[in-house]
Amino acid sequence: MAKRVLTVDDSRTMREMVAFTLGKAGFEVSEAEDGRHALKVLQAVPADVVITDLNMPNMDGVALIRALRADPKWRAVPILMLTTESDAGKKADGKNAGATGWLVKPFDPAKLIDIVKRVCG
Repeated sequence: MAKRVLTVDDSRTMREMVAFTLGKAGFEVSEAEDGRHALKVLQAVPADVVITDLNMPNMDGVALIRALRADPKWRAVPILMLTTESDAGKKADGKNAGATGWLVKPFDPAKLIDIVKRVCG
């Protein structure tokens, strides 16, 4: 059975690029436009990996990670941050919230696939 990935980004173009890249590699991809929407999507469609942007309206990536890590159901799910931010402080915020890894946009499709496969186990 294909592994499921949820991509969370307020940019529809970025969500579509991630979905296209991972879909070609055999993953099932769901999309959400911000953290609040992601929590709703995950209730209906569980994910094996969550890939989230940092800066989004309504609920940003760090708040989403904290919300997921507070729920025993999502505590062990790998969460990757995919963002334009490369600031060490922002990375620390993501890591402290419980992010598994960090990728900087624009992403390398082969690297994204490799990392998602690695964290899926």
